[in-house]
Amino acid sequence: MVSFRSLALWRLILPLSILVLACPVWAAKVKLDPSHWGHPAGSACVSCHTKSSAGLTQQWQSGAHAEAGVNCMDCHQAERSDVDAIEHEGQTIATIVSPKDCGRCHVKEFTEQQGSVHAEAYAIIEDRVPALAHNIGGVPMQGASCDQCHGSRVKVRGDGTLDPATWPNSGIGRINPDGSKGSCSSCHGRHRFSKAQAREPSACVRCHSGPDSPDKEIFEASKHGMIYAAHRDEMNLDAAEWVAGRDYTAAPTCVTCHMGAAGKLPSTHDVGLRNVWSLNTPVSKRQLLVMFEDGHKLEIPADVPAPRRGTELTRVDGTVGVVKAVVPPERRRQAMSLVCVECHGKGFTDSFMSQFDSVVELYNAKFGEPARAIMDNLYREGLLTLTPFDEPIEFVYWELWHDEGARARHGVSMMSPNHAWWEGMYLVGRNFYARFLVAARALAGEQADALVDSVLSASEHHRWLDDPDQASAILGFMGGEAH
Repeated sequence: MVSFRSLALWRLILPLSILVLACPVWAAKVKLDPSHWGHPAGSACVSCHTKSSAGLTQQWQSGAHAEAGVNCMDCHQAERSDVDAIEHEGQTIATIVSPKDCGRCHVKEFTEQQGSVHAEAYAIIEDRVPALAHNIGGVPMQGASCDQCHGSRVKVRGDGTLDPATWPNSGIGRINPDGSKGSCSSCHGRHRFSKAQAREPSACVRCHSGPDSPDKEIFEASKHGMIYAAHRDEMNLDAAEWVAGRDYTAAPTCVTCHMGAAGKLPSTHDVGLRNVWSLNTPVSKRQLLVMFEDGHKLEIPADVPAPRRGTELTRVDGTVGVVKAVVPPERRRQAMSLVCVECHGKGFTDSFMSQFDSVVELYNAKFGEPARAIMDNLYREGLLTLTPFDEPIEFVYWELWHDEGARARHGVSMMSPNHAWWEGMYLVGRNFYARFLVAARALAGEQADALVDSVLSASEHHRWLDDPDQASAILGFMGGEAH
């Protein structure tokens, strides 16, 4: 068995064609006969909740579920053996309607969502949350901040009620009492479960905003965001099917690029399927997409050999899966490009992708890799403790790649020049040269040449520091004079 954490001698297998991933180019229709829903106790639920929680009832009544005859008990019914089952007005119910519950009818969406990076959002940070939420903000901050986007591990108390430290929560990677991952209401919003709401950028920017994932600000500042704001009423957001270039042409949204159907490209509830780069890491890597026989997926860096078909691999959440296929970055890029060419020419699309790749590679070589190497040197020599965020340089380094670095990379990926430069790479450079290196040299002391400056001298990107012609030009730009 091969472990994700200790990837060894792998070999790249035959790339998976996009057509293997294909399925109908719109959301799958529910194939169950209506006799599968319409629980007889549901009318009593509606009668009571119309009085006790009128807003909730109206949301349901305005949605497709009510129109189809799907009622409260169809979704909330539970077995007595379920860990979160409670008795309520003579019925056995569960408060949480999990993706597994939704998957009774929405099979395709459930399968795709459970295998997506969204489903692993809690597992990805589970062993890292204490360093930030606990050490810096205190334990209550985890439930009020990190968990509200990444999801919580929902705990059930002895009486069947949900632990208030872990609920309410609609985080995208929530670990539910039934073992399923995620929350459909994170995007669709209970109890209406609107497709139009999930297609709006606002469904995503609740979490994809701020320092580490500044997509809200970047989208709104981009040409795409500008056009969307001007032509939102032409987006056909309520359409049963929503294929770019056919059902709408006004502008793209987050869903368009990351999930939506376009031409021959199928829609998907796996939001990371088309992403080539890891943009929220100290150093960006092109990503292979490992697909498992059980439908789950895992991203691994493309600079390591890929696992063979049939290999057992330990995933982020600790479970073991059998590799079915591996999709290389080139195939993922082709999928994303199929969305672009609905509105742009192939040459335009290819050239943009080249610009995007060039900036990410520049960030890696000039700042990401040197900063990480310097931090590794300081830790190795015992000049920093292994306790995170107990020394100033750790905050500087965190903001360098996690805040400014992520903003620069996201900025170029979504075509916001201001976020790519002034709000991004410029701040990375300013803080790298004026804060990070100063702090690193101070910690290294007499070892500064070996631990810090040797890293810089190995890269051509920092030779301008010792180039008198470059220094003179920069000094003139800053309004000074060279003597």
